[in-house]
Amino acid sequence: MRGKLITDIFKKSFLPIALFIALGASYAFFYGKAELVLLKGALDHLDKWIFTLFAAVTAFFLQRLSSAVTDWYGSTIAPMTKTSIDDEFLPLLRKLVYFAIWVITILIVLSRFGINTNGLIAALGVGSLAIALAAQDTISNIISGFLIMVDRPYRINDTIKLPSGEKVTVLDIGLRRSKFRSEDGAIIIYPNLELSKSKIVNYTYGEERK
Repeated sequence: MRGKLITDIFKKSFLPIALFIALGASYAFFYGKAELVLLKGALDHLDKWIFTLFAAVTAFFLQRLSSAVTDWYGSTIAPMTKTSIDDEFLPLLRKLVYFAIWVITILIVLSRFGINTNGLIAALGVGSLAIALAAQDTISNIISGFLIMVDRPYRINDTIKLPSGEKVTVLDIGLRRSKFRSEDGAIIIYPNLELSKSKIVNYTYGEERK
């Protein structure tokens, strides 16, 4: 497993590392000549754009690195787990990491150009708060799904009694909802938040103790 992760990281990181080396070599070769030709103001402006290129390549490298790690987890670790939460959460996690990498990179570059980023950071904070409030139920269900996975009040194929009274078999523990099969064959889908707040009777745990 570890060897596959190292191989994936090498494959994903080869292009950004090559770009970084090419930029560094170009910078070392041309900067000395540019220093003799350009005025100080133009040279400072050139430094800022060179810094932007290096920042973009670094962000690209971090993006490819995070992609290698999430792909490795999805192909090796996730299939061994009994829940589908990690399978469903990985694409969302990948997008969030990409977003965070590029937002931080843009803020650093803007600061390098002398632009005050405090207002932009405040706007991002307010926007994030508004999104969190709008998606409060979804976030609560996702957190509850992780708590269910950690606490394990029930597992796949366990027989339990739902808060509504039905005796069911656990089919799947999803990112926001869990799926169950009732005794008459019907599929019942329950929000994880409701399950985490209610009493769950697990018949399978009782049989295992016997």
